[in-house]
Amino acid sequence: MVKPRTPVAPKDYESALAELEAIVAEMESGQLPLDASLTAYKRGAELLQYCRQQLHNVEQQVSVLENGSLRPYTDSTADD
Repeated sequence: MVKPRTPVAPKDYESALAELEAIVAEMESGQLPLDASLTAYKRGAELLQYCRQQLHNVEQQVSVLENGSLRPYTDSTADD
């Protein structure tokens, strides 16, 4: 029985996005067997979650220059 590999955390957003794009291209090719497609899908979901979290973290750090002073970013379109 083959033991599943522990997913390796991406080193950064750009490498996660590149891996995700490669997974999508491979899945779209239609050449993966069913088990490999499921594994690729799971990894893609992990990478997507990682990318979303990284974007959220950056969004929280963005400052907007307003009336000569830096203010923390606030999303005026966010639902409470």
